[in-house]
Parts: sequence; structure tokens; C-alpha cells
Amino acid sequence: MNNSLALLKQQRFAPFFWTQFLGAFNDNVFKNAMVILLAFHAGTLLGLDSNTLVQLCAAVFILPFFLFSATAGQLADKLEKSRLIRFVKIFEIFAMSVGALGFAFNNVYLLFAALFMMGLHSTLFGPVKYAILPQHLAEEELLGGNGLVEMGSFVAILLGTVLGGVLAALPNGGLYAAAATVLFAISGYLTSRQIPLSPPAAPELKINPRFIQETWNTLKLTAQKPTVFWAILGISWFWLYGALMLSQFPGLVKDVLQGNEHTVTLLLTAYSIGVGIGSLLCERLARNGDGLWLVPLGGFGMALCGVDLYFTLQHMAGSVSWHLLGDLTLAGIFGGLYIVPLYALMQRDSDVENRARVIAGNNIWNALFMVIAALGATLLLQLGMSIPQVLLIGAILNLPVVWLVCRRLPQTLAQVKLRFAR
Repeated sequence: MNNSLALLKQQRFAPFFWTQFLGAFNDNVFKNAMVILLAFHAGTLLGLDSNTLVQLCAAVFILPFFLFSATAGQLADKLEKSRLIRFVKIFEIFAMSVGALGFAFNNVYLLFAALFMMGLHSTLFGPVKYAILPQHLAEEELLGGNGLVEMGSFVAILLGTVLGGVLAALPNGGLYAAAATVLFAISGYLTSRQIPLSPPAAPELKINPRFIQETWNTLKLTAQKPTVFWAILGISWFWLYGALMLSQFPGLVKDVLQGNEHTVTLLLTAYSIGVGIGSLLCERLARNGDGLWLVPLGGFGMALCGVDLYFTLQHMAGSVSWHLLGDLTLAGIFGGLYIVPLYALMQRDSDVENRARVIAGNNIWNALFMVIAALGATLLLQLGMSIPQVLLIGAILNLPVVWLVCRRLPQTLAQVKLRFAR
């Protein structure tokens, strides 16, 4: 049995892992510090309430995924990947320097410019992040490697969100946030210098400057292979459901649990730790296979935990229970079991020469599904539904969506039959 944790000691994986970890961590330090500082100090200047401000920040960050993902995919297929990563990390240092000036001088426009650039940084890094793994890992190591990456990403999101809030709450918190984000960006560049060479997959590729046309071409590219396309839709559903759940935590804490920002962090911690555990469990449960039988298990597990969460909330009187935290942790565990095999399938079945562009297409689909989650939640709340009811609808929708994905990926259900027929 492979031990994916051993990869963290190997040159072919460890520098890349810590580079992507620091990038995700820094994204969330900056975003949370910015949202909190703007909400308390600059929100009135913009004439926006805190909820609208949070939505605006999310929109600015996600916009580059729609505009530049296709170009990012082309660059990742055409160029040597370790060099491209170093360029992206230098760009991150520049973006965080702009953000540092925004924090230091309380300049809203500089902060939003830096936020847009950090979104662009994540857009550029996304395709190379997943396309580089198959170049340095054997096929049987992809499941474990992806599990480590997903675990690292969610732990980074959690720690970055917490640290961003802590820094913003300090006296002169903007200065601390400015120094920290630049420091973490520099650290990410230093780790990126240790990533081994990754030869370009399509060095003769001509970059199409018409990004709207190329975005459409990239989306068509994701549909060329049915297994890849349905893996991407399955991954995108995970991000839709996760975005729906996480975006409702603040309102849930305020209106149902009668808690504060620390309670929001507690809920986020439970879910993030769960995803990390589930991601690491994939390799062990797969037992040297590709683990596709975990996809229906994870998907239906997410649904059951979501339904149980709804009934748990019906019997709560303004406090957080172990039952509630258990539901969120288990939902995260099942989410990790669900998504990691799909990422590995997408990488394995993509053609080498356009793998990064396919992953860029996946990022576009992910962003689109998260926007749908935000719009859907807003509509349901406007129609008078409560937050627990919105979460229940999301949980129930897991059942038909996961069933459809598994029907289109018949190896998932075939593996389930084989495993339980023994």
C-alpha cells in the first residue's frame, strides 16, 4: 500500500505542495483581513453594508477565473511549468505589495486592485497546479497526491481565514496584514525555486489572444472525452455545494445559533478538517486502486449529513452542539472522499498535450457553479426560506446530481458492486 505522506519528503512533490499551500493560505489571509477592515473602516465610504461588501469582494476575486482561465491553460501547456510557477509567485509578491500599500494608507481602490490580482494569481496557478502532478507522480500515486493537495488547500483556507481575522482585529491591523501577506508571498516564491523541471506538453502551441473565443474553445475541449467531462461536472458540483454551505455560515450563526464570529470559525474548522481527513483517507480506502467507488459513497454521504444537519438545527436553541459539529465534519469527510478520485480521473484521462487547458476549463466550470450557488441561495432566501431550508435543498439535490454523475461514469457503480459483492 502506498503511503502518500511519504511524498512530503520527496523533492518531486514537497516544494510544489508547500508552494500551493502558501498560495492558498495567503489568498485567505488577505481576503479575510481586507473584508474585516473594510467592513469596520471603509464600508461606509463605499455606501455598502457588510453582506454586500463580502459579495463584492467575492465577485472581484472570482472574475479573473472567467476572463483568463483559458489563457492560463494555454500558458501551462506551452511553457515549462516550474518556470511558470516562479513567474506566478513573483506576480503574487507584486500583488501583495499593492495590497500592502492599500492596507497602509487605507486605500480602498488599491485593496480591490490587489484582490483582483490575487484572483488572477489563482487563475494562472490553477491549471499548472493540477497538470504538474501527473508529470512527477506515477499513475498509482495520483490519488494520494491529489488527496494531499486537497487536504493542504482546505487547511490553508482555514488557517489563512483565521489569521486574517486575527491580524485585522489588532491595533494597526492593516500594517500587520500588509507585512504578513508580502512575507508569505516571498516564502511561496522561495519554495517554488525548488520545484523540479516539468517539460512543456505542447511547446508549439500558439497562444490565442482572443480570450472570449478561447474560453469557449476551452469549454468545448472539456467535453471531448465523456469521462473527463463528467468528472469535471462532478467536481464543479462539489464546489457549488461547498460554496452554498460555507456562504450560509455567517447568517446561520447570527440568526439560528445566536453566536459570533468565533462560532463561524468553529463551523468552518469542523468542515475543513473533515475535508482534509476525507482527502487523506482516499488512498487508504482505495487499496491501490483508483478509488472511484468512493465517489457515490462520498456523494450520498454528503447528502445524508446535510439532511441530518437540517433536523439537528430544528432542535437547537441558540448554541453549537457536538451533533452539529459532527454533521459538518462528516460532510467534509464524505466531500473529500467524493472529490479526490474525480480530480485523479480528470488528470489521468486528459490528453497530455492539452491537460492544462482541460484543467483550466474545469476552473471555469467551478467558478460558474459557485456563482449559481450564490444566485440560487439569494433567490431562495428572497422567497422567504430559512437558511436551514436552503441547506436542506442543497443536501437533497446531492442525490440526483451524484446519481447522474455516477451513471455517466459507470466504473464508479461497477466498483461499488464488485466491492460489496465480495
